[in-house]
Amino acid sequence: MDIKVSVIVPVYNVEQYLERCLNSLINQTLKDIEIICVNDGSTDSSLSILENFAAQDNRIKIINQSNQGISVGRNNALKIATGEFIGYVDSDDWVSYNFFELLYNNAKKYNADIACGEIIRPNAKKHVKFMTQKRIKVYNKTEDKYKACQIPEKSYVWNKIYKRISLINSKIEFEPGVTYEDMKWSHVVLDKLGSVVTVPKAIYYYFENPTSITRTKTKEHLKDFYKACNDCIEYLMLNRIKVRNFKKYRAKKRIRVKFLGIRIFDFLFWDSVRVYHVLGFPILKIYITEIK
Repeated sequence: MDIKVSVIVPVYNVEQYLERCLNSLINQTLKDIEIICVNDGSTDSSLSILENFAAQDNRIKIINQSNQGISVGRNNALKIATGEFIGYVDSDDWVSYNFFELLYNNAKKYNADIACGEIIRPNAKKHVKFMTQKRIKVYNKTEDKYKACQIPEKSYVWNKIYKRISLINSKIEFEPGVTYEDMKWSHVVLDKLGSVVTVPKAIYYYFENPTSITRTKTKEHLKDFYKACNDCIEYLMLNRIKVRNFKKYRAKKRIRVKFLGIRIFDFLFWDSVRVYHVLGFPILKIYITEIK
């Protein structure tokens, strides 16, 4: 069987969501896929779930590695992928059953290196359209590709597929040890690879896992975010790529104010934390952060 799409799924302690993700993949209308799951040192039952699914579907391959992060997992999976195209799915998300068929067919039809679908963000009350593609359209210029994929606001890797040989030839890897690896990777890949085709009704369901790394706003995560923003700006300036509103992401300082534990406002970063007490209780916290 010729593999049309290799789907790369990093997995780390997602036992609560993993079956939902895998079910959406094994039931794809595009059958000629391989599903490469990278178990990143999970300590819950994630590995057992992967092994149970792999025993029932030989398209699932498991890579076990010590906890090295999502970037290393994605890079390692790409080395063994055999598909004509590469797709990425986070293990707490899922996709529509026709997701990869729609993306693959349109990428082939229009000879595109990248096919970009839609994003829905589910919540407790309803499913919110987070990125919509109004029509099938091909984009060739870098600036137009950024606009079609809503870069930098939505610098996601997972609502797209990428021609594997083009991705390998670009020699672009995910940076290990950082939390906003998608942003830096995405804008360089969109620049270096060929045309992008937008594909309506190919739905990626982006679930906001409350325990995910990017939901934990530590000082290091904030540094990673603004470093990624500044790296993007420097790349764009060096390569003379004009993207509207990108410079607003450059940041020097941020001030966050909390009253009785509730965030009042948050504007642009923290070297010091000032805490104001009343009768021994912390009432007001002000964070001032310098990103270097």
